[in-house]
Amino acid sequence: MGKIITKVEYEKEIKNKLKQDNKTVVLCHGVFDLVHPGHIIHFEQAKTMGDILVVSVTSEKYVRKGPGRPYFSDELRLKFLAAMECIDYVMLSEEYTVNDIVQVVEPDIYVKGEEYRNAKDDITGKIAEEQELVEKHGGKIEFTTGQVFSSTKLINTAMSGLPEDVRNYMENFKQKCSMEDIKNYAEKAGHLKVLVIGDVIIDKYTYCNVQGMMSKDMGYSARLSNTEEYFGGSVAVARHLSTFTSDVTLLSIIGDEENIRLGMFDEYADKINLRLVYSKKVPTIIKQRYLTRNEKRDEYRKIFAINNIPEKPGYEKEVKRKFIEKLNEMIDEYDAVFLCDFGHGLVDEEVMEIVQKRAKYLILNCQTNSSNKGMNIITKYSRADIFTADQNELNLAFPSYVDSEEVKLKELRRHLNGNGWLTRGARGAWQIDDEEIEKCPAFTLSVKDTIGAGDAFFSLAGIFAAAGAPMEIGTFMGNIGGALGANIVGNRESVEMVNALKFASTLLNI
Repeated sequence: MGKIITKVEYEKEIKNKLKQDNKTVVLCHGVFDLVHPGHIIHFEQAKTMGDILVVSVTSEKYVRKGPGRPYFSDELRLKFLAAMECIDYVMLSEEYTVNDIVQVVEPDIYVKGEEYRNAKDDITGKIAEEQELVEKHGGKIEFTTGQVFSSTKLINTAMSGLPEDVRNYMENFKQKCSMEDIKNYAEKAGHLKVLVIGDVIIDKYTYCNVQGMMSKDMGYSARLSNTEEYFGGSVAVARHLSTFTSDVTLLSIIGDEENIRLGMFDEYADKINLRLVYSKKVPTIIKQRYLTRNEKRDEYRKIFAINNIPEKPGYEKEVKRKFIEKLNEMIDEYDAVFLCDFGHGLVDEEVMEIVQKRAKYLILNCQTNSSNKGMNIITKYSRADIFTADQNELNLAFPSYVDSEEVKLKELRRHLNGNGWLTRGARGAWQIDDEEIEKCPAFTLSVKDTIGAGDAFFSLAGIFAAAGAPMEIGTFMGNIGGALGANIVGNRESVEMVNALKFASTLLNI
């Protein structure tokens, strides 16, 4: 048996023998994307603490350093480590945490680097939990000493792990803001009481394999693979926000479908305060998309889409009255209101008036899509403390071939009397702060599905703005949200705070 082993092999063939021989087992764990002198010193010191050194590596599926990381594959990272004389066994961890490895190895000593000695410096907040688990299995935690190097920094700089425009942007950003600043504003966000208003949308994804064109028609012929459903729309925004603050309320109207109602409460009642009104006339919005997967790259292409949105949106008077009553009762309680106007009938003039008049801090997104194009323009609002809009929405608000996007963005800021962001897809985002525009590149060009990217940008940029962060930090975190959101299919998962902060730390490490 070689040095590279599975968890099963360790548990069945190695662990008991080591215990019988009274060997002291030491465990180190990490991503180890690029082995450098700091790692060598770390491993050598760890080996002096016991007889057998086991090193576990986080599988690429669970690495939370942002899109495109790890730089090296699981196989290569395992081989790098196995080549080191002081290491006895190397294995793969297939969780976000080290829990699976600790439970299998049951180390006598779990070794972390000097940078983890102070628990408050750990972005994940997991070091205390790791120590508790190790001690539960009879071990203890120790820390190595020595100069701290960084695989991330080496990859970002020496190996072009980041595009040149991102490196240049980050060099400038680092002069203004630090990781400590970002963590402080994230902590402030955690104390906010947040209200999300907007349509609940079911994103139904049907995956298929395109066989070609129909022989007698103009459409695709495809073989069905499988179908998945995710809660999107305002639910996706509330989910993102719930990882930053535990006090998130969603106010919306949905149809009277029992399976959807039960599904929402089963999945989200422990994370989001659901304040829902039910319509017997109007069903919950379902947007069904048919997709095919690129076999060479983990990307998806949409080939067709249908929805059940009524041609003339509108709820029963009694249903809308209940919704307005709840809104009037609740809105004054909240520090920030995220208004997600998807243009499907929930947000009418009465709702707009209440929110614009009474929201303490209004974060606005007024979306244009195929079902409302030209009918849901952001300039119907006269107030927003902060806003997001994409290029299409900006051009519909100010339909001029002559004026530049810069001119239109300044005009929108003056109209809403609030700062905001223009999202530009693969070209990043622009922030407008008073009359000044700053441009931020996209943090990844690796994309699985762009459906949830805009909502993720809106959520992260908005929550940091509501926490009092300067526009630069809102831009930075919004772009992180967009990058992470573009690598989630549909709204299958939320952009979690810990993943956003880990990606922020990666980008700042240049």
